[in-house]
Order: sequence, then C-alpha cells, then structure tokens
Amino acid sequence: MNYPQLLSPVLNFLHCPTPEAWIEKARQPEHLPLLLTDHLVCELKAAQTAMFLIRKHVADKSSAQFLLDWLKPYEDFAFREGAEPDFIALHKTLSKSVMPKTDSAWGQQLIDSMVLLIKEELHHFWQVREIMLARNIPYVKMTASRYAKSLLSETRTHEPVMLVDKLICGAYIEARSCERFAALAPHLDEDLQKFYLSLLRSEARHYQDYLALAEQIAGRDISDRVRFFGEVEAALISSPDSEFRFHSGVPT
Repeated sequence: MNYPQLLSPVLNFLHCPTPEAWIEKARQPEHLPLLLTDHLVCELKAAQTAMFLIRKHVADKSSAQFLLDWLKPYEDFAFREGAEPDFIALHKTLSKSVMPKTDSAWGQQLIDSMVLLIKEELHHFWQVREIMLARNIPYVKMTASRYAKSLLSETRTHEPVMLVDKLICGAYIEARSCERFAALAPHLDEDLQKFYLSLLRSEARHYQDYLALAEQIAGRDISDRVRFFGEVEAALISSPDSEFRFHSGVPT
C-alpha cells in the first residue's frame, strides 16, 4: 500500500496535524487499554451515525426497524452491559438488499455509501474486540470525548443544510481517524502497527464518501462550510483537553 499517496489528500483536507503531545502520550503502553476501548466505541458510533442518516432520510418503516434490531446487540454490549454477541454471524446479515429503493439520486448514493460504511466500521469494531481479548484487556465503559459532540453542535438546525453540515462533520471525523491511525502506527508493536495501517484505505474513502454526499445534496459550492468545520475541528485537536481519548486534543 502506498501510504504517502493515500494520506496526502487526507492531510491536505485537515487543517492541522495531530499534536506531538498527543502522540507522545498515546504511545505509552499504559494508555493502550484506554485507546483500544475508545477506538472500539468510536467504530460503533460511526456505524450508528450512518444508520441514523439512512433511517431519517431514506428508510421505510420495515428497513428502519431492521437497522435498529441489527445494531442493538452491539449497542447492548457496549452501552448496556449486555452479553457479547456473535459478531461474525451478525456481520453476515446486513446488505443493501434489505434497504429501500429510492428514485432520489442522492438517496440511493446515501444508502450505498452508508451501508458499506456500517459494515466496515462494525468489522473494525470486531477486529478491535479480538485484539482486546487476545491481550486480556477488559471492556470498561468510559465517558465520551468532547470531539464529535462539539463538532456537531455547530451544525445548522434546518434541513437540508443540517444534513449537509452533518455529512461534513462525518468527513472530518473519518479523516482525523485516518490521520491518527497513521501517526500512531509507527509507535506500536508490530501486530498493532499492521492493524492500524490496514484501516487507512477504508477511513480515507469514508471521508471522501461523506464529502461527496454533502456536495451532491447541497447542489452548490460548500467550500465555505467545509472550511468552517475544518477550523472548528482543528481548534478541538490543537487546544488543551482534560480527557485523553482517541480524538482528544492536547493532553493537559
């Protein structure tokens, strides 16, 4: 895989790199359980976000319920102390065939992009869980970072511009994940390094899918909103942060 070529558009899209202070803390072995646990939850939240977009904007009643039921075992495990489900069996049951058909060009694109994203994010969820089990790292619930909530708090409150803003936020979250995987990988053991580098291609594509959908739905130039959220995102990444998480800012 040509990592520099893959990362170049991601680095150009983001308004700042991950601060060295974050990398320095993240590379310390005692922080690995926290990072893996937060990474696990981030993958689930990314899938939840994609599911919400399908349910709100294009799904009919039956497919919306199917999505809720399909994701519930993951949510029960992560948020409600539920039993650990058979992640492999669950993964095989989701496909675009259970989604509604739509005459809307962007609606169909949203279904196609988001179903693929859900499947990939939950595959990553399962991969992180396997790593945690292999290393005897227990799953412990933790508070979320300020990152995604702060980004989304800046979205406009009426449609369709709210959807456009949410998609732009999604693009930045995916791009930052990609950049952070690449920044952290060289400081990890061989197995983890290989795993994190394996995630780069899908994360890089996810940010592009979100951005393309935002442009398609807006039907106009959105560079002003992209720049606005880029500045908000960079401020969150480069400013002091009292909580240390996968998407947190400079450790205090």
